[in-house]
Amino acid sequence: MTQRWLNDLIPNVFPCHALFTGRLHKPLGRRLPYQRLRPVVICALTGAMIVCMAIPTTAGAAGGNSTFVAGQTSPLRNEITPQVRQTVRRGLKWLAARQNANGSFDSGTTAITALGGLAFVAGGNLPGQGRYAQNVSRALRYILDHCQRSGLIAGPTDADPMYSQGFATLFLAEIYGQSHAPDLHEKLQRAIRLIIDAQNAAGGWRYQPVPMDADISVTICQVMALRAAREAGIAVPKRTITKAISFVHRLQNADGGFSYMLNMGGSAFPRSAAGVAALLYAGIYRGSAIGNGVHYLMECLPGTPQNNQGNYFYGNYYGTQAMFLAGGKYWAKWWPAVSGDLMKRQQTDGNWTGGAGQSYATAMALIILQIPDRYLPILQK
Repeated sequence: MTQRWLNDLIPNVFPCHALFTGRLHKPLGRRLPYQRLRPVVICALTGAMIVCMAIPTTAGAAGGNSTFVAGQTSPLRNEITPQVRQTVRRGLKWLAARQNANGSFDSGTTAITALGGLAFVAGGNLPGQGRYAQNVSRALRYILDHCQRSGLIAGPTDADPMYSQGFATLFLAEIYGQSHAPDLHEKLQRAIRLIIDAQNAAGGWRYQPVPMDADISVTICQVMALRAAREAGIAVPKRTITKAISFVHRLQNADGGFSYMLNMGGSAFPRSAAGVAALLYAGIYRGSAIGNGVHYLMECLPGTPQNNQGNYFYGNYYGTQAMFLAGGKYWAKWWPAVSGDLMKRQQTDGNWTGGAGQSYATAMALIILQIPDRYLPILQK
C-alpha cells in the first residue's frame, strides 16, 4: 500500500462522489504498516460507498437509467487510424501557419487563442516539448499577457469575457498540471478565484464576470476550468461544484436533453452535449441524469441531421468528451462516427470552416480528433 494510493483515496475539495477521482493537496503523514491500515481503509471505503450512493444524481430527467454508470474508456481497436493521423497532421500544420506573431489567432481573442493552444497540447506538445512547442509557448505568452490583476483573462476583442475566462483558464491549468511552472501558479489561482466569485445564486455563469444570470454554454466552460485547475492542485471549494451540479440538473428536460437557461424549455444537441459534459466533469458518473443525457446524445450521432443543428464544432467538442468519459458501447459507436464526419469536412488545405471562423473550427476539430491520445490531463477520469 503506497502513500500515493492513500492520497488518492480521500479528496478534500470535491464532493464525496469524487472519492474515486480526487487527490489530496497535502500528503498524509508518515507511512504506516499495511496491517494497521487495512481495517481503516476498509471502513473508509465502505463508508464512502454508502455516502456516495446516497447522493441524489437523478434530478431533471424521467426514465429508467438510474443504474447508469459511466466507465473509463478503453482504447478501441484501430482507434487512431492512419487516415485520422494524416488529417490531424494537416490540420496542425495549417493552424501553426495561421498563428500570429504575438501568439494569437485571427483577431486576437483569448478564447480562440486558448483553443488553438489546447489543440497543440492535445497532441502532446508543451513549452519545450514536441514539434509545436514554440506554438504552445507563443499562445501561452499571449494568454499570460492578458491576465489581469482581478483574475480576468480577456482582451479588448473579447465581447463575452467569461467564455475567454473559461477556455483560457483551462489552457493554463492543463499546462500547469504538466509543468508546474511557477510563473503560472499565481495567475491561475486568480483566474479560479474570479470564476468562483462570478458564480450566481443558482449555481451557473453568464457572459460577464458578475453573479447575475446563467446559461449552460458559459457554465460548462467554467466547470471544465475548475476541474482542470483542481486536478493541477489548485483548491476549489466544494460548495462551488455542488451549486454548479444543482444548476445543471435543473436545466435537464424529460427527454434527457438540456435547456439553454432556466425556464427556457426545449432540448437541442449542442447545449445537451454541454450539459452532459458539465455533469461528468463535475464528478457525476452515475444515475438517471447522466444515463438519460447520454441516451439523448446517442440520438444525435455525428453524421445525422440531429447532430448538424447548428454550432456543429461546439456541440461535438463537448459531445465527444462526454462520450469518451461515458465509455463502453457509447464511445465505441460515437468515435468512428465523429472522426469519419470530421475527416469528410476537412478542407483541402487542412482547415475546417464554421462557427466563429476557421481557426476556431480547426482548433475544435483537432482537439476532438486527438482525444483518444489522452494527452490532456482533464480527460483522465
